[in-house]
Amino acid sequence: MSVETLVGQVCEGEPLAVGDERIRGFLVGFGRRLLSPELARRHPELASLGFFLRPSELARILDGPRGGHLRAPRGLVFHVPPANVDTVFVYSWALSALMGNRNVVRLSPRAGAVAATITRTLQESLADADPVVAATQRIVTYDRSDAVTAALSAACDLRVIWGGDAAVDEIRRHPLAPHARDLTFPDRTSFAVLRAAAWLSASAATRGAVADGFANDTYWFDQAACSSPRTVYWVGSAADCDAARDGFTACLARAVAQRGWSVDAAMAVEKRVATYGLAADGQASAIDFHGNALANVTLAGPEAAPRRWLGTGTFAHARIEGLGELARLVERRDQTMTHFGFVPAELELLAGALGGRGVDRMVPIGSALSFHRVWDGVELTTEFTRLVTVIA
Repeated sequence: MSVETLVGQVCEGEPLAVGDERIRGFLVGFGRRLLSPELARRHPELASLGFFLRPSELARILDGPRGGHLRAPRGLVFHVPPANVDTVFVYSWALSALMGNRNVVRLSPRAGAVAATITRTLQESLADADPVVAATQRIVTYDRSDAVTAALSAACDLRVIWGGDAAVDEIRRHPLAPHARDLTFPDRTSFAVLRAAAWLSASAATRGAVADGFANDTYWFDQAACSSPRTVYWVGSAADCDAARDGFTACLARAVAQRGWSVDAAMAVEKRVATYGLAADGQASAIDFHGNALANVTLAGPEAAPRRWLGTGTFAHARIEGLGELARLVERRDQTMTHFGFVPAELELLAGALGGRGVDRMVPIGSALSFHRVWDGVELTTEFTRLVTVIA
């Protein structure tokens, strides 16, 4: 099938509305399938996706602007998700479809087993859906093709690009129509911050829950997700931070072992090369390995925090005196700050000090991968719609 034929099929027929009941019913049914015990056991990350698609959450998403404005679909949306985080394309596509858009999603041939499970579940869900869903929503797979990408880019009203900086630049080579626009999600990095005194005074149950949440934040997508923390900042005295870090590491090692997460020999070697490289460059003062699955790097100072991926289960640790010290350390590419032991007023004070220079999300440890319609500082439902001013 040619791109012209595909676009023609997707765009023909009756229009969709924001919150179209046919699309909404399909998304709810799809979400329920993802929450089935069988899928949840095999792929726990799909349970989060199913929870996101529950009816009450979709209703909240649709609670948009009022007072002289109506929301209308933007039109044809072309999604280019990353290959290394299998669930991202569903969040992006589902929100766009809920806003009444017609969508074409380019799924990479390198996508993993979870993506295959998702597409199979989508196909099963179509059996109970209104025919308009299959007619207006398409997932396509093709090897790298400038011709196909260029044609889809020229036809769309909005292009959504997820991936590294290089991927964004590569896709942007293909021009859009004059009225169209890009929504990009380039390279981002994330970190965690814990108050040492809060960890030391927490109950065993709380410590276990925090460690388990941290493991979910980091190991589900091999720590490659943009919101998975790579550096851990400890706030407090040197003695408290050392003791808290030791206890945290022990709890994390148990959580990883209980979940059955492991790292193969090739990844273990890659981690050693990356961490020893930090030491050779003077950025690390100590390195300790806890089997292949967990590695800690003690940074020479908080300024040495690495932004690059060091390998699954590799964490750089640094001590800071207070939460406000992060204001001078944060960079624009820092996306998510997961936290433990701080009150809202402290977090709001830091957000104000940052002034939009970095950190778009501050969420509790365990919520790094929880998707929200506001992502990277962008309200996606706004981006996926046009506002029509109606004043009597």
